[in-house]
Amino acid sequence: MYRSILVPLDGSKRAETILPHIEEMAQRFKAKVILLGVVSPLVIGQEAVYPIFDEENYKQQIEQMKAYLTARKEGLQAKGVEAQVRVGYRYIVDEIIDTAEQENVDLIAMTSHGRTGLSHVFYGSVAAGVLHRIDRPLLLIRSMTVD
Repeated sequence: MYRSILVPLDGSKRAETILPHIEEMAQRFKAKVILLGVVSPLVIGQEAVYPIFDEENYKQQIEQMKAYLTARKEGLQAKGVEAQVRVGYRYIVDEIIDTAEQENVDLIAMTSHGRTGLSHVFYGSVAAGVLHRIDRPLLLIRSMTVD
C-alpha cells in the first residue's frame, strides 16, 4: 500500500512520537522512510533595513540537524527499515510539500503539537498548513509529550 513515507522531524520529542507508528508501517509494507528536517536562516539583528545573518550559526544548525536525522535513520535501519535523510532550508510547509512531490511519497506522517488559542494563531500550524495543501494521504498523530 505504501512504498515511501515522508516524516518531518524538528528535533523535539513530540515530533518523534510518530516514529513507532511509522516503523511498524514501514516494516509491514516494506516502505522507504524519508526523514526531513528544516533549518531556516537566522536573522539575529537588524540595522536599518539590513538583517544580520550569522553564517557560522546557520552552518552549525545544518550540521546538528543532519546528525540528529542520521541518528534517527540509523535507529530505523537497525530495525530493518530502509531510511534516508533530507535537510530543507525554506519555510517548513513548503519544504514538506516540495519533498513529498519530488520524492513521490505515498504518505506524509507527522505529529500535531496540539496548540490551541493564541499560540495557534501566532505560531500557526505546520500540520494545518500541510493538510490544506497536500494532494496525498496525511497521517497525523496528536502528541501530548512535553519537550
